[in-house]
Amino acid sequence: MSILKSVISLGASVLMPIIFFIVGLLFRVKIGKAFEAALLVGVGFTGLNMVIDLLLNNLGPATNAMVKRFGVHLTVLDTGWANASQIGWSSALMPLAVFTFLLVNVLLFVVKFTKTMDIDIFNYWIFLVVGTVMYVASGSFVIAFVIMLLLFILMLKVADWTAPTIQKQFGMSGLSFPHLTNSPWVLLALLVNGIVDHIPGLNRVKLSPKQINKRFGVLGEPLVIGFILGILIGALAGFSAPKVMDLAVKVSASMLLLPKMVDILMEGLKIIRGAVEKVLKSKYPDREIFIGMDVALMAGDPSVMATGLLLIPITLLLAVILPGNRVLPMVDLSSIIFILPMMAAYLKKDLLRMLIAGTIMMVFILYIGTDVAGFYTAAAHMTGATVPTGTSQIISMNSAVTNPLGWLAIKVSQLLGNAF
Repeated sequence: MSILKSVISLGASVLMPIIFFIVGLLFRVKIGKAFEAALLVGVGFTGLNMVIDLLLNNLGPATNAMVKRFGVHLTVLDTGWANASQIGWSSALMPLAVFTFLLVNVLLFVVKFTKTMDIDIFNYWIFLVVGTVMYVASGSFVIAFVIMLLLFILMLKVADWTAPTIQKQFGMSGLSFPHLTNSPWVLLALLVNGIVDHIPGLNRVKLSPKQINKRFGVLGEPLVIGFILGILIGALAGFSAPKVMDLAVKVSASMLLLPKMVDILMEGLKIIRGAVEKVLKSKYPDREIFIGMDVALMAGDPSVMATGLLLIPITLLLAVILPGNRVLPMVDLSSIIFILPMMAAYLKKDLLRMLIAGTIMMVFILYIGTDVAGFYTAAAHMTGATVPTGTSQIISMNSAVTNPLGWLAIKVSQLLGNAF
């Protein structure tokens, strides 16, 4: 566990270039070209993380101020995805899971069960945190591990099924996204599409960023949309005029810079992916091959960012008015953008449909979070993860624990644990 944690602690900006450099050499890329591709990936991840930190570090104080200003008092504190990651990587399941996931993925690829080679090992924590909560719920290491492995295999297939649509909508050829936090919400996107398509008048409304830009000119530019949304959030937080303007400019900067960082990263990915595809196609000429990556690559899309920012005040309002909800949205308010990307692809980046689906999604997240908070808090105590002093229960809104599939897995593990 110590060795694995040391490797993981290098972070994506260091470890991913190393992985891509080695993969490049293995697939006959010249050493200079492999080094260039690896550096582009490293620079892309570094830039991506810098812009995400800029956004989250500025949205964090605004969302906290908004919570205090609205006077929201609930008993389950949202401590954020970083805390969930701490639970996952500190779990007793971790050492066996990491090696098993890698081995199973390779075997399933070789036998043509999946087209996806998932190299996004940093997000294994998403499976691990669900596995740890299942361990608490069932009292059984074996039950938790088996269900967690089945979830991983299922996500590889879902990544295969969703890849064509995502690639088309986001222009990310050759990539797929075996992401347990995002994938289950695709079904919600399909449901919302089906309902909206049958509502006269509403089914003719088109609000993609391109259409807004075409209709409103400069006011539809991502740069300006980010600025306007920054002003809205700053005003709701009760900031002074200078602080509102500062937040607006930084949100605007994030809207502009995130896609540019992804473009740099994609340059490196294309070099390695091209070499991998060339070699594998010679051995498997009839096979499609996807590289599994993090949905953060899509989070910088203007439709995703705009919807995520609008959902911040909507989520706070839902937390107040939903009967029976105990979750206090806090840390993950600013990272809602990372739950939306796969839905966005199926909603064709239409802001109205994304806002409808996103609002329904947050209702599910709040109620599921309320239901599983006891198990989640116990998992945090078991793994030594941070539980703020004076807090009775915690949850992470931006984790697979709070989506319907994660909830179902936890409930099934609980039933099996009680049965055996």
